[in-house]
Amino acid sequence: MEPSPALVLDDDPSVGTAAVSTPALAVDAQYWADPAPLPLDCGQTLSAVQVAYETWGRLNAAADNALVVCHALTGDAHAAGVAPGATRPGWWDALIGPGRGLDTDRYFVVCANVLGGCRGTTGPASPHPADGRPYGSRFPPLTVRDIVRLQARLAQALGVQSIVAVIGGSLGGMQALEWAILDPDRVRAVVTIGASLAHSAQGIAYNLIGREAIHLDPAWQGGDYYASGRHPDRGLALARMIGLITYQSAESLRRKFDRRLAQDSTAPPDPATRFQVESYLQYQGSSLVRRFDANSYLVLSRAMDLHDLAYGRGSLAQALGQVPPHTRTLAIGISSDILFPPGLQQGIVRALHAAGRQATYAEIDSPWGHDAFLLEYDQLTPLLRQFLATVSDGSHRGVAGHGSR
Repeated sequence: MEPSPALVLDDDPSVGTAAVSTPALAVDAQYWADPAPLPLDCGQTLSAVQVAYETWGRLNAAADNALVVCHALTGDAHAAGVAPGATRPGWWDALIGPGRGLDTDRYFVVCANVLGGCRGTTGPASPHPADGRPYGSRFPPLTVRDIVRLQARLAQALGVQSIVAVIGGSLGGMQALEWAILDPDRVRAVVTIGASLAHSAQGIAYNLIGREAIHLDPAWQGGDYYASGRHPDRGLALARMIGLITYQSAESLRRKFDRRLAQDSTAPPDPATRFQVESYLQYQGSSLVRRFDANSYLVLSRAMDLHDLAYGRGSLAQALGQVPPHTRTLAIGISSDILFPPGLQQGIVRALHAAGRQATYAEIDSPWGHDAFLLEYDQLTPLLRQFLATVSDGSHRGVAGHGSR
């Protein structure tokens, strides 16, 4: 049997990194209440917004050693360390810590739960300031720009004057790209992994099917299910299973499962017997239901669909023209990614070059599909170290790696 990695799925903080030794990092979970109303792209305004975040390392005297890490669709701020009562480390623990790719002896690392989520930052399950009942169907639609504007406010509240780099994969990579335009005076570099300038038609199609699964669950009740005792668990679980398939590659599924049965048996084949891949998807669907809110899945997956750097900025060239000439971008593709194929990351670099901006492409050579940004630490660590060194020392030597351009 071929070796298989820990079964980490895209942005699931509850699994994975099993091969990593127990980290020594202390978890610094905190909450910040934004004192000002937050205007949104949809024209509505949120007030009394709370942000949950974690930090590692220390902000230096010049307040210019910050790294902002952005999480993916169903992730959270717990990117490293072990939370009280938990047994597994954060979803990027192998990259964050003393001497690691994001070296906390050198950098002040910040990761915040996204706006619209359900892990401590204001979202659909949060109390509405008008009546204290959950927002539910009253929660407004969001864009990636809305998410980043709130994160920028948090960075300001933390006293961060300059950000070495904003780093993220998938939805986190979309956020990183928006940071370069929305906060150009502070962001010195961007690392985007498995993302795009605008969400593709294929990605939008996958997200639509997931949202429809939730909408068609009778327990969804138009989004106002919190006090009913019935939640759209089946719809959310199905949405998760659909998403997980897009995070894999055909080779990844073959290596992990092939046609192996969930229980070994020498008896004649039973049509009702589950294959390992079926049991796995059902388990992961149920796992998400235990830790995530269906309305948050709807809001955040739609925010991904709406992601388009050019929208409202005239053209893509005009949008990227707002990125300062000194800002550097590292776009990392994944060779087997079917959700964000490498060409999308290469397109980021080409567009930035056309706008006269600094950008480098590197590629993770991996069979594990989109999930590789949570698995291929041996490839990510040197890429991040070398790129951050060029930002810190002011050089621009490029980043070595498979597919570097």
